[in-house]
Amino acid sequence: MAVLVGIHPIAEALRARHPLDRVLIAKGAGGPRLQEIIDLSRTNSVPVRFEPRGALDRLAGSSAHQGVVALGAAKKYAELADVIDTARMLVVLDGVEDPHNLGAVVRTAHAAGAAAVVVPERRAAGLTEVVAKAAAGALEYLLIVRVSNINRALEQLKRKGFWIYGLDERGEQDYYSVDYASPTALVLGGEGKGLHEVVRKHCDVTVRIPMAGRISSLNVSVAAGVILFDWARRRR
Repeated sequence: MAVLVGIHPIAEALRARHPLDRVLIAKGAGGPRLQEIIDLSRTNSVPVRFEPRGALDRLAGSSAHQGVVALGAAKKYAELADVIDTARMLVVLDGVEDPHNLGAVVRTAHAAGAAAVVVPERRAAGLTEVVAKAAAGALEYLLIVRVSNINRALEQLKRKGFWIYGLDERGEQDYYSVDYASPTALVLGGEGKGLHEVVRKHCDVTVRIPMAGRISSLNVSVAAGVILFDWARRRR
C-alpha cells in the first residue's frame, strides 16, 4: 500500500482526487492546514482517522510526517448511486477484514457476473495492493462501492426494489432451494463473526450452506463462490 507523508503531498493528492483508502491524523494535532486536509477528505469521501502519534511514526518510518499520513488505494471507490439503478446482483460484505479474502471475493463476484462489491468504511479491509493481487486482475473490471453504514445501504437498496439475501450458518433455507428475486443483494459476514445481528435483521431471507463435516462454515470467499455461481446458473 502506498504511504503518503506530510501536509503538502496529501493535500495535493486529495485535490487531484487520487484514490486514497484513508487519512490518519495524529491525536492532538491541529491547525488550519490539517483542517483543510480533513475538509478535502470529507469532500472526497475519504475516511479520516485520529490515531496515536506513534502509530503514524511507524507507518511513515519516521516522526517527520507533520501529524498526517495517508494510505493509498489500489483503485478509486465507486458510489452506490453508480450501480443501484442497473445492477442485477450486488455482493455486500459485512466486515471482511482480511485483504486476501476481499480480493478472492472480488475475483469470484466478477467471474459470476455481479455488478459490484459493497464494503463498509469501518472495520473492513481497504483496497490495498494485497487485495489487487488476490483479485488477480478483477479489481480492474469490478466496481467497489464504499458506504459509511451497511444497514443504511441495505435500506436504500430495499427502496430500489432489491431483495436482500444474507448468508448465515443459521439461515432459514438451503442455498439451492432459494428462488432468487431480482435485483438481488447477497450479504456475506466477516471472518469468524458472520453477519452482525442488526445486518441480519435487514435481510429478507437468510440462506445457509449445508455442511456434511464437523465444521459449521466455510471461508467467506469459498462461500461466496458457492452462492454466486448457483445464482448465475439459475439466471442462465
